[in-house]
Amino acid sequence: MKIGLFGGTFDPIHRGHTALAAAAREKFQLARIYFVTANIPPHKQKQPVSAFFHRYAMVALATASDKTFLPSLLEAPEETPPIDPRSKKVTNVLPSYSIDTIRRLKKLLKPADQLFFLIGIDAFKDIATWHKSEEVFSECEFVVASRPGYSLADVANSLPETIRPAAHITKPFEKQAASGDLVLPRATLHILDSVHHAISATAIRQAVHSNRPIAKWVDAPVADYIKKTGLYKTG
Repeated sequence: MKIGLFGGTFDPIHRGHTALAAAAREKFQLARIYFVTANIPPHKQKQPVSAFFHRYAMVALATASDKTFLPSLLEAPEETPPIDPRSKKVTNVLPSYSIDTIRRLKKLLKPADQLFFLIGIDAFKDIATWHKSEEVFSECEFVVASRPGYSLADVANSLPETIRPAAHITKPFEKQAASGDLVLPRATLHILDSVHHAISATAIRQAVHSNRPIAKWVDAPVADYIKKTGLYKTG
């Protein structure tokens, strides 16, 4: 069985996230996709994020109507950290590493199951800096959602140095739009080039703070949750 893992801060989850997952499901015949709300992503330790339970609740609401989308608690904090009552945000929490999440999920799957890690191109550009990044590629295949302006060379050159193809190999790919598959001795990447949604979680938070509508970016249950809880109104 083919299984997808889609991790993110989801602060908040929006239609760009669910569109990416739906496209990956259709193209690669994924039986189900786990939406893993990050506790605290390592690359966002210096900036506050909404409390885990808020972000997980929004993921649960956004995926409720699709039986193949499963909200996951794989990175749920073991203890509830203090929350600033004014900003409703938490800081100084231990980071969640993807390699640990992947291995935790694989223990729940059957040996024959095939795991696909879903990720957007902007996040993938920094993958060489991830904790134990080389080991991540040995655990699963990647589905990278690209967008206009990125080449196949950009994708290949983002890989950790020990996995990355030599420069003379990637040079011809600089003018080739990112698409298709990139199968290397130590990494398998599938490029998803059919999803282009210019949606930013930052822009959504700013819109809420400025009392502007967000219905075009998030599903109604998520918008209602944000309104009722007062998320993003301060800070």
